[in-house]
Parts: sequence; C-alpha cells; structure tokens
Amino acid sequence: MIDAVLFDLDGTLADTAPDMARTVNLMRTNRGLQAVPPAVVRPHVSQGARGMIMSAFGIGTDHPDFVAMRTEFLDLYAGNLCIDTQLFPGMDELLARLDREAIAWGVVGGDTCARAKPFPDPLLFAASSMGVAPAATLYVGDDERDVQAARAAGMPVVVAGYGYLGGTAPATWQADAILESPAHLDAWIRDASGHTARASQ
Repeated sequence: MIDAVLFDLDGTLADTAPDMARTVNLMRTNRGLQAVPPAVVRPHVSQGARGMIMSAFGIGTDHPDFVAMRTEFLDLYAGNLCIDTQLFPGMDELLARLDREAIAWGVVGGDTCARAKPFPDPLLFAASSMGVAPAATLYVGDDERDVQAARAAGMPVVVAGYGYLGGTAPATWQADAILESPAHLDAWIRDASGHTARASQ
C-alpha cells in the first residue's frame, strides 16, 4: 500500500538541468573560461551544487575553493530558477491524480536535516511531517544515494529511468523498479497503492 510519494527534485520531478548548467557556466564566464556543453554536466545534476562544481571545474570537496564556490553557485542559481526548468512530460498529470486520490506527496530537500542522503534522515522527516509510515511512503529518485537513503528509511523506492542517472548503472542499485517515464511511474503507483480499486467501489 502506497499512501504517500516523496520525490527527489532534480531529474525526478523536474528537468532542472538547463538552469543548473546556465548557473555553472555563469561561474565559468566570470572566471574568463569557456562555457561547458550542458551535456557534460547534465549527468551530475542530481548531485546538486557539488556535482555541478566537480563536473565543470574538475575539483572535489577537499579543494580549498570548494566551499566558497558552492556558496557562489547557490547564490547565482537562486537568480536563475525556473527559466528553462519544467516538469517532466506527464508529471503534472501524475501529481493531479495523487491530489485527487488523497495520496500525499512532497519533495525531499537536501538541507532539511543535518545529515543528507544517503542517510535516511530527510526522508524520515518528510514522512513524519506527512503523518505517513515509512513503509507506506514511496521514494522516487534518480541517483544511487536516493536508493540507499530509502532503504535505510525502510521505504519502497523506484528509480526515475528518465532522469539524470549519474554514476554507476541503475540496475546495480537494487531499487524496486526502474521506470522510464512519469506515465510508467503513475501505473506503478496505481498497482502498488490500491487507490484505483477503492475509487471504483
């Protein structure tokens, strides 16, 4: 039974890559560097500012400039939200159905808790806030950390196969399913939730 659905944002609920790429390229332009093609950074969008900086500048979190560059990225991104970002095709219909059938849903933020994914803390906080048991809360993500966090939280988890999928092959992440579109996600939730059967009674 699925009574709630939690989404990772980037590459799962919305295609944020264009605005993320624009932001990191503003940083490069400000340094007199050429822009990187969006395709280069797109696979790293699910890793947030860290992934953008690492892929565009080739530095890790241990670099002395990383913390300042992360702050710079977040400040610039705040001014470039939702320029080209949009929901993945079919996602608006899925969210509307969840609302109609009183299935709670939300987005898990990366800075909600002291420990971020792959720790389960943000997912457990979100489920608790909605008043839904973790076992009845589906988590949808597109990164291996999403699956690890959901497993640690005791939640069912599926991978958005239409997302950015950076890193290792999703088939090795041991999710409950890999779904290739929001329409496939909608069907999976219908099958798992039993809401369709109840609505028809």
